[in-house]
Amino acid sequence: MEEGHKNRYIIYMEGLDELPAETAGVMGSLLVSGNINDAHINVTFKENDMQVWGDFVPAMEGGKTFSGEYIQSLLEKFDITHGIQSESILNALHACNQKKKIVHNVLIAQGTPAKNEVTEYIQQNPHLGKIEVQEKGGRVDFRSYSPFIIVKKGQALAKRKSRKPGKDGIDVHGNPIPHDIIRPEGVAGGENTRMEGEFLIAAINGQMIKEQNVLNVQESLHIKGAVGYSTGNITFPGDVIIDGPVSDGFKIYSGGSITIKQTFDVTDAITKGDLNVSGGIIGRGRAIIKVGGNLNTKFIENCRIACRKKVAVTKEIINSHIYTLENVEMGEKSLIIGGEIYSVHGIRAHGVGKKSSGGVKIHCGIDFTVQQEKEKNNNMLRLLAAKLDRLKQLLENPQIKAGKKAKLEELRVKLEEEQRLTSGKVSELMGHINADENAAIEITGEIAAGTLIEICQIALFVTEPLKKVRISLDRNNGKLVTAPL
Repeated sequence: MEEGHKNRYIIYMEGLDELPAETAGVMGSLLVSGNINDAHINVTFKENDMQVWGDFVPAMEGGKTFSGEYIQSLLEKFDITHGIQSESILNALHACNQKKKIVHNVLIAQGTPAKNEVTEYIQQNPHLGKIEVQEKGGRVDFRSYSPFIIVKKGQALAKRKSRKPGKDGIDVHGNPIPHDIIRPEGVAGGENTRMEGEFLIAAINGQMIKEQNVLNVQESLHIKGAVGYSTGNITFPGDVIIDGPVSDGFKIYSGGSITIKQTFDVTDAITKGDLNVSGGIIGRGRAIIKVGGNLNTKFIENCRIACRKKVAVTKEIINSHIYTLENVEMGEKSLIIGGEIYSVHGIRAHGVGKKSSGGVKIHCGIDFTVQQEKEKNNNMLRLLAAKLDRLKQLLENPQIKAGKKAKLEELRVKLEEEQRLTSGKVSELMGHINADENAAIEITGEIAAGTLIEICQIALFVTEPLKKVRISLDRNNGKLVTAPL
């Protein structure tokens, strides 16, 4: 027997007017007369008298069929006064009389459920923290997965939901059903949040943390383990602190500084602030790092690094390309092996190059950003020259049609103008490449033979080892000079 049901019983118009109290109100039938062959409805009360269902049983031989009076008597007998489904009752009644078959599960009456009161609360934004994994080349890139909720200043974290008043319900007997009061578990604003109208918003860029239903926004992202598939790539508007190592293939982008307390197996990293790595930086030849502040680390291997401020390395720089708008400062026993370094104000290190390794190229006193722009324009000039040469050959062809020749002449004029403008850019950039004529290279150990040193585009190729030396620019004579440290 379903929950909420009482016992079953059958009521006849004649012969039984009272029922035991324990059997009242769940299931019953009402015959037109005392004849067992009369048409009747087996009535079932469900959901605590919120629903009345009936099976319509047709008259047997000699029995009486349904009538409107019968339906009214049944409703009165069972005290069904609310939510009567007149249309479904009449449809079932006619079908039963005509087809002489039982019509099952007819909804006779439906109560009105209570509408619960919902108190005011602040609901967290359901879109925050939804995980979106990107596809790359038709495959899911799980490195794009991030378990962190990163929010922007002014972003809505939650919304105040107004109170919803309740309303009592009514069962099929017309009895009131009291409504309940629901008190949803909302959230509250914490650190770096504020209410603005009906919204709780982030006061800063950062990571949203939920602690005991209080929403806080932190300026920094602190990862207490390693960066890998459990964290995905890191993109954060503030400072990033990583206690563990960074696995190969994962990218880090920070709007503040990045601090890594172990080895940095870097693929791509961009930070507007400083980059501090307690271990070393390993790039495997394809890594690109851009630093808006200072760079501090133990060693750099197989990387390409552009740094706006100072690069400080305790031990080695191995087969790497380093670009800085300030200077490179290395430790007492440091060594530069292979690669190329651009440093505006100079370099201080212990040793440069080894006999068994490839030569090192050091460029000081020049702005590498201007140098790169100049190279870009020089490449454009070479491309334009090749196109113009090809056009010249086509125009010299006597069989070319006049219409096509006119178009080629128009293109030639356009390319020559572009060539003139690009040449002007190169000339202008040449005057800005040299940024510090006082730049110097100081080596406390040895510079190996095969090293190329350049200051303000004046070069010195080291053919014999140089020890404990300072190399600077003699502006008057236009050459590099060496002096003992």
